[in-house]
Amino acid sequence: MPTPTTSSPPATPLAALTTLRLGGPPRRLVRAGSADEIVAAVRAGDAAGEPVLVVGGGSNLVVGDDGFDGTVVHLESRGHAVERHDAEALLRVEAGQDWDELVAATVDEGLGGLECLSGIPGCAGATPVQNVGAYGVEVADLLVDATLFDRRSGDVVTVPAADLGLGYRTSRLKHGGASGATGEAGADREIVLAARFRMTTDGLSAPVRYAELARTLGVEPGTRAPLAAVRDAVLELRRGKGMVLDEADHDTWSAGSFFTNPIVDGDAAERVAERVAAADQRAVTAWPTADGRVKLSAAALIERAGVTRGYPGPDSPVRVSTRHTLALTHRGDGTTTQLLALARDVRDRVEAAFGVRLAPEPVLVGCTLD
Repeated sequence: MPTPTTSSPPATPLAALTTLRLGGPPRRLVRAGSADEIVAAVRAGDAAGEPVLVVGGGSNLVVGDDGFDGTVVHLESRGHAVERHDAEALLRVEAGQDWDELVAATVDEGLGGLECLSGIPGCAGATPVQNVGAYGVEVADLLVDATLFDRRSGDVVTVPAADLGLGYRTSRLKHGGASGATGEAGADREIVLAARFRMTTDGLSAPVRYAELARTLGVEPGTRAPLAAVRDAVLELRRGKGMVLDEADHDTWSAGSFFTNPIVDGDAAERVAERVAAADQRAVTAWPTADGRVKLSAAALIERAGVTRGYPGPDSPVRVSTRHTLALTHRGDGTTTQLLALARDVRDRVEAAFGVRLAPEPVLVGCTLD
């Protein structure tokens, strides 16, 4: 079996492996360039009785300033393969493959399905864990199955998407103590090695469901559009919100959306609407859910609670994005402690204003928000 590459102390700080550019060093860093190397590295860590953290693009990860007291396995497996079957195709991708590079490749190859997920940072292995979604499309809509390393049995298994418990920004892989590209320290029971997606082959997108995207494209919701046009429109929208990673732009140094859109019962949604109306503010965007509850816009709640873009100001090393209130950004000389203090401030302001407690979307390692 191939041998993964291990760094000698001092290990690379996790700040260098995360999009927030925050986090202290691990005890040991192993770079794994294939599925076999990933399995070997995790098995070695387990045999040594130490915690193991698997990191891909680090785009959904907040690491404490003290780092990680164990082995970090950095996913560096790359590549994808396509099996075409008339109007459909199966796309198989390695866990360490950069996600947006993959989406760009599928668009170039005339494969439809992932185009609305353009511009999302990170690696492919994280997408089933988080059930990544944007602009009306979720991984759950396309995922066929995932190849996992089961640390309990020591086996490599392929699990159908229907058995992964995919929900809004969650899955059994996340809350069951498993991870693809990020995970809770030492808790990963299953590791994503590869995933397969069902794609179309006619060069057109999935039906455009998201109203903002439809307006940008100049089409009616439900219309299918050329793949390249949809990708370009999504990237334009994401850039406008600071959600496309740019090394030169600190306003994009974030973990993406820091809070999930809260799902509340009807009474709670009505209370929010009443408080917003009493303050003569614009209504908070809300969507009905399949179980009869209501999903509220976290960004709108943050704004209505008085948190502005760029809060708390230009002198702070961590602040709310100047383009989108849902992203918390690092300006280059801050700490995770400072970032979490800002997150608590934002969360507590929303709870005080509306009685709704926001939950973080990123995985927290070596730190807590409570």
